[in-house]
Amino acid sequence: MTASARTAVGVDVGGTNIRAARVGATGAMEDHLIEPVEAGREAFMAQLLRLVETVADDSTAGVGIGVPGRVDAANGVILSAGYLDIAGLDIPGRIRQRLVLEARVENDATMALIAEAHARPEVAQGLILMVTVGTGIGGAILLDGAPWYGGGISGQFGHMVVAGDGPRCNCGRRGCIETFSSGTALGRLVAEAGLQEGLKTRDVFQRAKQGDKTASDVLINWAGPFRRALDSALAAFDPRLIVVGGGLGQEMVGALSEIDNEGSWFGCPVEAAKLGDKAGVIGAGLRCFARDER
Repeated sequence: MTASARTAVGVDVGGTNIRAARVGATGAMEDHLIEPVEAGREAFMAQLLRLVETVADDSTAGVGIGVPGRVDAANGVILSAGYLDIAGLDIPGRIRQRLVLEARVENDATMALIAEAHARPEVAQGLILMVTVGTGIGGAILLDGAPWYGGGISGQFGHMVVAGDGPRCNCGRRGCIETFSSGTALGRLVAEAGLQEGLKTRDVFQRAKQGDKTASDVLINWAGPFRRALDSALAAFDPRLIVVGGGLGQEMVGALSEIDNEGSWFGCPVEAAKLGDKAGVIGAGLRCFARDER
């Protein structure tokens, strides 16, 4: 993006909805649009191009797109995208060809963490981790404000193994944290405990606060493995901050507060995300203003 450009378009692609907005260098968001995501590769691409074209204006010189799954961001390649059939789709190339705008694609958690870090300038330097809790579990790493990719796709926190004899994960291994502490796992725990089918997470918390032991046990069984995974990440990375985001980020931080932290050697602040479901869009726009790569 050129120094004179004032805005970028941020796009956040989810399994259910797609969001787009025009974003300034300060993170201010304009013309926020949200639609159900189209199924099918070409239908999705047409939708994405239309949304970007609708939101962009004469001051826009770049597009950032966050997608779920494994992304080789350095090369702009989507390796897998959860429930979406867009792996291998050359989104940046199609945007450049159709709209003559520079574009970059990243994992959606990376985009969300960029926005959350922007909202916390006091931790701009150093290592920051984000773990997202939703249907699955994802994550991202920033080092001195820039995404850190490791060998290319770092941040797959959902596939940290916390129990070798645990449930089979979609990745093929057993006992990944995603099988214990995702939103999907919480629904399973609620059903296995004999609680009302479809019970909302807030209702489980409310029952636990009222002394319902079954509800309390569900939350402990949900958050306990997550706590162990965080402890391992703390020991390995020694970050300045861990942000817990995603649709159930606030709930997970609340559940963690009820669990004793047994480790005395390792520790750092663990905070709920501040920006809610707008973080991905804002971060995708802000990513276009960054110059440094890792």
